[in-house]
Amino acid sequence: MNQKYNVTGMTCSACSAAVEKSVKKVEGVNGVTVNLLSNNMMVDFDEGMTDNAQIISAVEAAGYEASVFVRGAAPDQQKAVDPVQEELNSMRVRLIVSFMFWIPLMYLAMHHMMKEWFGIPVPAFLVNAFHGPENGIAFAFTQLLLLAPIVYVNRKYFQVGFKTLWKRSPNMDSLIAIGSTAAIVYGIFVIYRIGYALGAGDMMTADHYLMDIYFESAGTILTLITLGKYLEARSKGKTSEAISKLMDLAPKTASVLRDGKEQEIPVEQVRVGDIVLIRPGKSIPVDGVITEGSSAVDQSALTGESIPVEKSVGDAVIAATLNKTGFFKMEAQKVGGDTTLAQIIELVEEASSSKAPIAKLADKISGIFVPVVILIALASAITWLIAGQTFEFALSIAIAVLVISCPCALGLATPVAIMVGTGKGASNGILIKSAEALETAHTVKTVVLDKTGTITEGKPRVTDIVTASGIDEQELLTVAASIEKPSEHPLAEAIVEKAKELSLELHSVGDFQAVSGRGILTSIEGVPYAAGNLALMQEQGVSFEGLQQKAESFAEEGKTSLYFAKEKQLLGVIAVADVIKPTSRQAVEELRAMGIDVVMLTGDNQRTAEAIRRQLNIDRVVAEVLPQDKEEEVRSIQASGKKVAMVGDGINDAPALARADVGIAIGAGTDIAIESADIVLMKSDLMDAVTAIQLSRATIRNIKENLFWAFFYNTIGIPLAAGVFYVLLGWKLNPMFAAAAMSLSSVCVVLNALRLKFFKPHRRFESDL
Repeated sequence: MNQKYNVTGMTCSACSAAVEKSVKKVEGVNGVTVNLLSNNMMVDFDEGMTDNAQIISAVEAAGYEASVFVRGAAPDQQKAVDPVQEELNSMRVRLIVSFMFWIPLMYLAMHHMMKEWFGIPVPAFLVNAFHGPENGIAFAFTQLLLLAPIVYVNRKYFQVGFKTLWKRSPNMDSLIAIGSTAAIVYGIFVIYRIGYALGAGDMMTADHYLMDIYFESAGTILTLITLGKYLEARSKGKTSEAISKLMDLAPKTASVLRDGKEQEIPVEQVRVGDIVLIRPGKSIPVDGVITEGSSAVDQSALTGESIPVEKSVGDAVIAATLNKTGFFKMEAQKVGGDTTLAQIIELVEEASSSKAPIAKLADKISGIFVPVVILIALASAITWLIAGQTFEFALSIAIAVLVISCPCALGLATPVAIMVGTGKGASNGILIKSAEALETAHTVKTVVLDKTGTITEGKPRVTDIVTASGIDEQELLTVAASIEKPSEHPLAEAIVEKAKELSLELHSVGDFQAVSGRGILTSIEGVPYAAGNLALMQEQGVSFEGLQQKAESFAEEGKTSLYFAKEKQLLGVIAVADVIKPTSRQAVEELRAMGIDVVMLTGDNQRTAEAIRRQLNIDRVVAEVLPQDKEEEVRSIQASGKKVAMVGDGINDAPALARADVGIAIGAGTDIAIESADIVLMKSDLMDAVTAIQLSRATIRNIKENLFWAFFYNTIGIPLAAGVFYVLLGWKLNPMFAAAAMSLSSVCVVLNALRLKFFKPHRRFESDL
């Protein structure tokens, strides 16, 4: 069986790898997928050989915590146990406490330097209580007391770091734990040395060791790393909100006929075969077939069709779609978990859970870096002991190696660049919801675009007006808008809106009759008029006067033609279409110029889709697709080895957005699409998807540069710290300068990351629409 679990405590890809490795060892487990972003895990296991308890124990053995995910839990319950929010709250407390004690710790440790370097006055009580070798014990011990709360609130680094180190799967926490522990242990050793020297009256030795207290280094490591991890935690998305909003789409009750009487019952009690009554303006509660009546049903939420679909007896209707006009009865065929909506929810959950975690370069290196640094430190200390040096000299060498190898810059290399990159994205109207999304976007080789609301505006507009001989355009539009005004059809709204733009005065109509699937019959001042499709005109015996060919050309362009006739005489044709956004063509050209394939998916018909493809020069188009088809198409492209970005705006896009390596939602789209996506384009401009990918590429370059600077000091400093140059040149790296070099590498990393603030999107083409 497949079971989903919540996993807490993971901080990097090495953590998720450790969890996966531990669970795979459990007998009966066939497959494990750990999702670092959403803090969960999918396990395929044989129920006859293992159970939830054993799998959870395996996670705990790896140093983390787990619990069984409860599918379909109430939204408030989900929020109460949301591991992402729980982690963020915990990190916030740790950060506040860390800074509360780190600031006075740094001031106490560095106050004499602040006076010497910057001329900052030092209060007299500090001089009297802590200055000079005679106050050495008070000076050092007070620093230890200030450090203790920082260590306590960040104890998780030590618990996880040493545990994963013991299990031979070190991660970033291991580096943090080793670096800070080295500084703490050496600092405690120094306290004893100062105490011994003061007891012996050796003020020179006491004064010497006063310069070797590195509690502030340990505090700096823990505080700055916690700051970076807090910023990362804030960027994590919460897919559970998307699922709960999907669940809210379907109505909570349904009107059914039972024993010849209408009853209002909870939707969960609707059974297959029940006759359900659907009134105008109501959402359809379950999947089924119309048995009586007809209507126009808005299916845009699930199929992406921009125009409501005419439905009559025998036609299928889908749960969570909206009945726009007529009243009809339907027979329930799929209820509960079998409805299309329920399947979409299932797809979103599955796709969100099965996303592969992004293995950060720093975490990959840490698996080699940590043991190598420890070996170098031990080898250096042993070598100098064999060479006849004192234990203190050898210990100082080992500590210097560990301190200069401290992971502060390594830990900041990725989150600082991500923080600046996401901030730059926000200033450009691009909301990047996770660090993983920003990292992954640079690898995208295929962009899948939804049509309605993404490439197009998502709202029908009048595009062409063709009149019969002797008829003025304004005259045709006035008649058309007068006839269509009583109608609630979106195409009618487009014509009425066009008339309003031109400030046309409309006529009063009488004898209004809507012909299902055809159009409208009415009269103006007693004269009969007809408005609708070709079938209605043919039924009314209307003469076309050569306009049919023009109307057919509109159809080839993906436009809907509406005919208007007075008695038996055709007045003209008005073409209505969901028009392409001004920047869509430029966005497609930019993506192709970047070496990215462009695919369009739409629920609209093949002819409309092909017309859009030709206009925008899109590589490939797939028309008449359902939500699960969109998700399947994304999955198929991924199977070919390509990273996929999906851009969409509707509920129907949610499964594909979740399945894609990077889901990009149009900001004007539905809440569910936005929640399911990794990146949100707040300006609803497709060009921002191009900008997001370019920003990702710039950020990845910056991260690689940061990692270079993070390791540059290690490469230069470790040999110096190990005493390689001591015999030849007499150079020995004091742990104090090792800590300074470590801090300098962090400064370089931060300054380099700030260069991303100057990022500007590159444009090769200009919009021609």
